[in-house]
Amino acid sequence: MAFESGTFGMDAPPAFIEALQNDFKTLSLETKKKFPQIKESCEEAITKLRNINSTPQQSLHYVINQIMYPLVQGCESKDVKIIKCCLQIIQRLIKQQVVDSKGARYITDTLWVLMESGIEEVKVLQSVTLLLTTNTVVHGETLARTLVLCFRLHFAKNSTTINTAGATVRQLVSLVFERVVAEHDQLAKSDTPPLPRQINFEELKSPSGVPLKGLPPCAADAYLLFQDLVQLVNADQPYWLIGMTEMTRTFGLELLETVLTQFSSVFFKNTEFSFLLKERVCALVIKLFSPNIKYRSTVPASVQQATPFDKPYFPISMRLLRVVSVLIQKYHVLLVTECEIFLSLIVKFLDPDKPTWQRSLALEVLHKMTVQPELLNSFCECYDLKKHTTSIFQDIVNSLGAYVQSLFITPQIHMATTDFLVSIGQTPHTPYLSGIPPGIGVTPQQGFLSRNVWLPIVLTFPSGQTKSVYLEMLDKIEPPVIPDGYGISVAYACLLEIIRSLHITIVPQKPPDEEASPTKEINKELHCQLINSSWCGLLAALSSLIEASTDEAITESLLKSVQTYASLCGLLELHTARDAFITAICKSSLPPHYALTVLNTITPVINLRHRNDNNDVPSQYVNQYGEADYRQQVVAVGTPLPTSAVPVGASQGPVMLTAKNLQSMRALLSLAHCHGGILGTSWHLVLTTLQHLVWILGLKPATGGSLKAGRISVESSAVQCPIMADLPVLSIMLSRLFESSQYLDDVALHHLINALCKLSQEAMEMAYTNREPSLFAVAKLLETGLVNLKRIEVLWCPLTNHLLEVCHHPHIRMREWGVEAITYLVKAALLHKYAIPLRDNQKLQTLLLGPLAELSAVPHGDVRQRQLECVLQILHGVGETLSHGWPLVLEIIGAVSEHYGENLIRIAFQCLQLVITDFLPVMPWRCLPLCVNTVAKFGSQTQELNISLTAVGLMWNISDYFYQNQAKLSQTLMEDGTILPEFPGTINMPSFDKLWMCLYARLGELCVDPRPAVRKSAGQTLFSTISAHGNLLKQSTWQAVLWQVLFPLLEKVGTLSSNASNEKVDTGGNILIHHTRNTAQKQWAETQVLTLSGVAKVFNTKRQLLQALGDFLRAWSILLEFIESAALSRNNEVSFAALKSFQEILHGNKSQNADNKNALNDDIWTTAWKVWLTIGAEIYVPTSEKEITDDFFFPNQGYLTALVQIFPNIFHYIKSSFTLEDLKQLCKVLTNVVHVPVCADNTQYLLANSTEFSLTALHDGILHAMDLVQKEAMARNNSKMIPEILKQYLVYSKFMCNPPVYKIESKQFKISPEWVTMNYIPFGEKALTTAVKLYEKTADSPDIISNNILHDIIAVLYVPLSMKYNCISSGTWKLATNSLITVLKVGLPVARNNGNQFDSMWKQLADTLNVFLFPKTCPPADRGLDEFVSDEAADCQLIELLCTQVLPYSSTIPKEFILKFSLIDGGNEALVLSDNDNPSGVAGRLAVTALLHRFQEVLKKFVEDEKHSGKCPLPRYRLSEVSFVLKAITTLIVSMKKASIGKEDGSSWEQLISIYPYLVECTTTTSTQVSRPLREALLQFCDLLRPPSNVKITNGVKDSSSLI
Repeated sequence: MAFESGTFGMDAPPAFIEALQNDFKTLSLETKKKFPQIKESCEEAITKLRNINSTPQQSLHYVINQIMYPLVQGCESKDVKIIKCCLQIIQRLIKQQVVDSKGARYITDTLWVLMESGIEEVKVLQSVTLLLTTNTVVHGETLARTLVLCFRLHFAKNSTTINTAGATVRQLVSLVFERVVAEHDQLAKSDTPPLPRQINFEELKSPSGVPLKGLPPCAADAYLLFQDLVQLVNADQPYWLIGMTEMTRTFGLELLETVLTQFSSVFFKNTEFSFLLKERVCALVIKLFSPNIKYRSTVPASVQQATPFDKPYFPISMRLLRVVSVLIQKYHVLLVTECEIFLSLIVKFLDPDKPTWQRSLALEVLHKMTVQPELLNSFCECYDLKKHTTSIFQDIVNSLGAYVQSLFITPQIHMATTDFLVSIGQTPHTPYLSGIPPGIGVTPQQGFLSRNVWLPIVLTFPSGQTKSVYLEMLDKIEPPVIPDGYGISVAYACLLEIIRSLHITIVPQKPPDEEASPTKEINKELHCQLINSSWCGLLAALSSLIEASTDEAITESLLKSVQTYASLCGLLELHTARDAFITAICKSSLPPHYALTVLNTITPVINLRHRNDNNDVPSQYVNQYGEADYRQQVVAVGTPLPTSAVPVGASQGPVMLTAKNLQSMRALLSLAHCHGGILGTSWHLVLTTLQHLVWILGLKPATGGSLKAGRISVESSAVQCPIMADLPVLSIMLSRLFESSQYLDDVALHHLINALCKLSQEAMEMAYTNREPSLFAVAKLLETGLVNLKRIEVLWCPLTNHLLEVCHHPHIRMREWGVEAITYLVKAALLHKYAIPLRDNQKLQTLLLGPLAELSAVPHGDVRQRQLECVLQILHGVGETLSHGWPLVLEIIGAVSEHYGENLIRIAFQCLQLVITDFLPVMPWRCLPLCVNTVAKFGSQTQELNISLTAVGLMWNISDYFYQNQAKLSQTLMEDGTILPEFPGTINMPSFDKLWMCLYARLGELCVDPRPAVRKSAGQTLFSTISAHGNLLKQSTWQAVLWQVLFPLLEKVGTLSSNASNEKVDTGGNILIHHTRNTAQKQWAETQVLTLSGVAKVFNTKRQLLQALGDFLRAWSILLEFIESAALSRNNEVSFAALKSFQEILHGNKSQNADNKNALNDDIWTTAWKVWLTIGAEIYVPTSEKEITDDFFFPNQGYLTALVQIFPNIFHYIKSSFTLEDLKQLCKVLTNVVHVPVCADNTQYLLANSTEFSLTALHDGILHAMDLVQKEAMARNNSKMIPEILKQYLVYSKFMCNPPVYKIESKQFKISPEWVTMNYIPFGEKALTTAVKLYEKTADSPDIISNNILHDIIAVLYVPLSMKYNCISSGTWKLATNSLITVLKVGLPVARNNGNQFDSMWKQLADTLNVFLFPKTCPPADRGLDEFVSDEAADCQLIELLCTQVLPYSSTIPKEFILKFSLIDGGNEALVLSDNDNPSGVAGRLAVTALLHRFQEVLKKFVEDEKHSGKCPLPRYRLSEVSFVLKAITTLIVSMKKASIGKEDGSSWEQLISIYPYLVECTTTTSTQVSRPLREALLQFCDLLRPPSNVKITNGVKDSSSLI
């Protein structure tokens, strides 16, 4: 600004004044001779300077202006030396800032004169520069004049002057605008800021050289200057810069560019400037653009308009684009519409029909724009985002894409690329020859090769920076020669910069704590528009460049850009664009033709302006490129992965991968690794590509899901060698990709898992056609799951659900890896450390073990085996932590069915054994019922018998655990018993008891298993458990044990046993089975025995507890029914065991109820008695074949013995109520029992004991039973029972001689049974002895008398007495004899007293005595003397009895009995009785007759034997017998002489005399033992030499009286 007030003299520095005086002195000296007027003026000036301090009232400026005159004169002198001196003084004044505006005008005018004179032009320019730059005193017209001065010097003829003037103009133009900036700042800082100006736009529309009103001075100068610059460029006359004679458009454009570039703030802060910019500058630019737009390089020159003005001129076009570039970059906010036009024009510059240099300039302009993210944002926001506007940003990108495409469609003319590279300072590379890359060992130049067009990269740019080449050629007049690769180089850089700028815009670097701004949604809309406007063009260009790139670094940059852009699309959720860019990488990763068949994603059609159709490209170019490319870059050869696009059975050749394919694969991996969170549904595309690459490279899944090299082809080994070293790296990259999934958010992780699942599903579909499937997806699902265990809840369900589907697949490789993945995941998840420990996290345990449990639904055995192996490993590893997972573990173990085979069942059982032996203490009580059920299930499986048996043993282990932990379980179970099953019929059963009931119920089910060994083991375990631990149960629970376990078990066993087959079991010859177990029926019999005995034992041991139940009597009855049913079984083993059980429960009841007699006990024993009778009633001996049914059989002796031995236990409690009817039923049963024949198989055992004349157990039991009844009857004095008892004894007594014989032959037996007779003698003898004793005690009982028991006894004795020596046992008739004597001693007195009731007895007695005393059988020949003596003694005892008990009482004895004795000899007539008819006499005669008859027989036989013996003496017992007879004869003769019989009975005497001859015959004996009694006998006959004197005949019987 001007200093109007000036500076007073006192303010001037003395040194300056002194220097100034010296300068004027020098000038005075120089002009002394030639220019005296100048000298005078100088001296005057010196004087004024000297007096400046003495006149302070004068200002310094005033003085300076006065002393300016000699300087003006000096410059007008045209003397160079003087001019130089003057200019020097002027410059000093300027530098000292002592020149005011008036002085400046003087100086300007002086300089103008020098300019016009062409003198010291450089000094003039320097002075002008000093004048304007030192201060701001120059304004308005003066300023315009100085500027015009410089402009005119710029167009001088001297090049130095031109250049200096040009620089000065540029400097001064900038200075003018700098003043505006400074002025604005000064006004802004002032205390009184200027008021807002009123803009008169009408005034602005009318340009003039007058400063605008309201504008500050500096701003007004700048406005006028800029206005005139526009006028000058437009070839119009200036309004302010008066005096301009010449001006070039290029220089004007440069000045405009400078102002616009450096002083944009002036235009934004001043409306007048912005108006000028919008109205004048833009119109000028559009006008100047016209030739560039109209011109077409492809149109022939004859067709072009011939006007040279319309032809684009490189200097102007280049500068114009520079101006446009500045306008767009700096003023697009002010010039929205105008910039739209400018940008459209620039885009048109890229049209293929434009000159190459023009296209290159446009590229450089675009390049400058693309490095500015804000600028691109503004374009999109102002144009693309608005309706009814041109999508400028989209056009820019599409034009770049079309430009790149166009380069490869039309072959480019080779140009001086090398020269260009040298000119820009880069070293040229060896070019491709004929479009073919150099051979091996030669480093290729960076570039692109496509469709036989080779375009090298001739220029590279640092990221975010530009380096214009042709826009900077300000000194060029003619268009430069553009090398081939320049366009592609800049376009390539532009594309990358656009993506970089978009990334900066969309992903800004902001502090972590910065909150989301309110404009976030607006920004997102803008960001989305940026992508929507650019993705098609970028995709087309980048895809082409990636395909054509021949340099790894270039390819890498392109791939990174594609990755970045895809990530931006994903970040903004623009799925179509994202998928398209990912598809580009995927296609680049696979061979071209292979990619077309693999990738189902179709890249959207991209409408790029000027993009030509590719169909005109000869196919041979593509083929040649492909072949050449593969020949040079193939690094791996593999087989293609079968896909649905390839028909089944179609042959596919090998697939070749190039280095670029693998580079793209790495890029794809990097994209997924770094930007996995935004891939979304594109994961499927990415993973599909990776799967194919992995397949081609031969990578196979390994443990944990990682991939390893699986094969090496011999044929392609040389090709594969370069890549073999990279395979581990690729494998690691793949693994890291999925490892990085742990950093994905939950949604992104789900997208990844869904993609893997979909990929796996496709592999499964392929495997259905029996083609080798890819396991990539399954392996990576496993790997993904392993690294995301920390958020297991997010991924577990979708991951495992799909793996479960894989496990169902029929292809073995698919399901192998499916189950591998699941089991590996489950094991890893269980070992993982969680925030909440797994032990305490029920939900997590269930979640983790759920998939393992669901494998149980898979029908394939290999899957189930892996499942169970996993369970076994889990149990070994983390079994103690599975507090809540046990139900699932047990479910898995128990889900094994028999059709899977023995091996699977064995593995499952190993798991179960481990659970039972090691983990019961840590298992929640809720799992115990399931545990029991699972063990029971293994017990019931039929594949492996040993497992079943071991399972039953585990049941025992479980019961021990229950017992040892009863307190803990009882307390725990009380908390919640809902998990336990209900047992109906038992109210409020304790939970602990329910646990036991579960165990008992399962054991009960095993007790009816089809296999005998299992049944046996289960039965033993069940009853042992009940016996050992049954006391733990509450009393009420026993009701459930009985009615829901034991009795149902008995019923099932009975039913199954009855329905079992009796065919022999076929064991295949491997195992020998005992004949007692060789049929199913026999095996079930063993089970029935075990069950029945077990239940009986329970009743026996728990009797006191069971009796406390309300329904014990009913239970007792049911048990007895089962026993009854079993006892009546046709199987001897079952029936015998039933009786043993019967006996056991009765014995146990007896011991416990000995002192506890009540009504209940009476009912118990009454029921038992009825059952016993029912069993016994079924025992009978058929009398005819009609009575033999199909199921008839004879029970064995053991069974019968057991049955009989049971009776005493029952009778002990029913004896008080034992009636006569009961006795009869008992007798009937016992009679049937004793009549049952014995099978030959048992004969040896039975007869061996019988040879010693001891009782069998059966007979002893029968007699014991009868004895008990007898004793009870005697104790109760029950005379009604005694006869029945005696009769029963007598029945048994008959068996001494007549044992029962079974003679019926049955047709139903296939083999006639060999029945043998048992030795019944001891039984009959004991029965007889007992009967005799009982009779002795009760002979006088009226009931005995009335029942004629004596008669029955004698009748029974008749048989053995009649048989005598023919009895089976020699002692039988002797016992009978003694018994007869005994009963007669007791019974005859009773008979005499009750004569009328014993009539039949006397007759029977007579017959019995007759057959005994006069037997028809002879004694055995070997009978000894002692035996004869004994026999005779018995006869004598009987005779003695008759003498004492009968003969003395003959009057009370029936005559028929007496008469019987007269008929002893058969042919004798009746004896003559005595006169008084004395029965005793008759008896005496009978006795004598009998004796004599007996004596005669002995003597006769002795004589005969003596004769036949010769010299051999007879046995001693024979001699003793004869001696005894001779003595008896002597005694008889003496007695007869004394008795009356001798006088009355002549017959006896005659019979005695008839013996005499035999006595004489005996005299020949030589035995002194016989001769002495013989002499004595003969001496007695001396008195019988004559007959008696009187003989009488009475009743027709000759009676001779004694002769004495």
